[in-house]
Amino acid sequence: MSELELRPTLDDLPAVGERGNINDMPELPEMFSLANQMNAELVGRKIQRVEVRQPKCLNVPVDEFLKLIQGRTICDVTSKGKWIIAALEPGAYFLLSLGMGGEVLWHKEGEALPEKYQLRFDFKDHSRLSIHFWWFGYAHAVSADELGNHKMTASLGLTPLRDAAFTPEHLEGLLKGSKGTIKSFLMNQKNIAGIGNVYVQDILFQVGLHPNCRIPDISPEKCQELYEAIIEQLTRAMKLGGLYLEKDLYGKPGRFNDFRIGYKQGKQCPVCGTPIEKIKTGSTASYICPKCQRM
Repeated sequence: MSELELRPTLDDLPAVGERGNINDMPELPEMFSLANQMNAELVGRKIQRVEVRQPKCLNVPVDEFLKLIQGRTICDVTSKGKWIIAALEPGAYFLLSLGMGGEVLWHKEGEALPEKYQLRFDFKDHSRLSIHFWWFGYAHAVSADELGNHKMTASLGLTPLRDAAFTPEHLEGLLKGSKGTIKSFLMNQKNIAGIGNVYVQDILFQVGLHPNCRIPDISPEKCQELYEAIIEQLTRAMKLGGLYLEKDLYGKPGRFNDFRIGYKQGKQCPVCGTPIEKIKTGSTASYICPKCQRM
């Protein structure tokens, strides 16, 4: 079977609005790439005006949000798991999670804005940034001294590809003493920030682990393989700008659609030829090769 035949079509992947839960998308590769683009494009730009169309996505009242954002200059943008973190001068942070998905788009002076958006930043040079959530998302503002108290980001684990401290030894230390299943562990953002139901499929397949494998049954050798699979799979997707159903800062789709077993129910396993199965694992669906990923 050719590489092209192994790739999913639009019909193979779940449609927007049918993705189950927040862990489905976007994930580390998408937010990593978006943060890098924002850092390259927006650093040094002063936020002249902010329009809030959906106050419920904020963590504070609109007036307080505007006070923390308007008139400040973006000095750094990075990502932490599925969150964008933008440092503002003087002394504040803008924190963004797209939840089930959405678009963050930069518009040069004179370019039309999309019809739908929940939040908009107007910069001093007349360029603009629009933020649209498909379903729900979070746009939070905190002062610099309150960043460590922001519960939704302060409790996150290390971010692969971002945090040098995410090492094989770190992963092995996290697994020691854990008693749950490996898929639930990997998708728990307090353990590792950024892995969700999209990329976990091929990560587990690469290592030959069933999603319901009990963590105490994983050997140190398998732990090393798991670390390598996490880095390899996320790096590969990140370099392609993330999933092809997602858009970047300029409205261009990602180029990753090269799943090995994810969303390929009924197709042949690329290793052994066994039909790929879709099974229920907790509140999420999993795609497995029943031969390569035996319990």
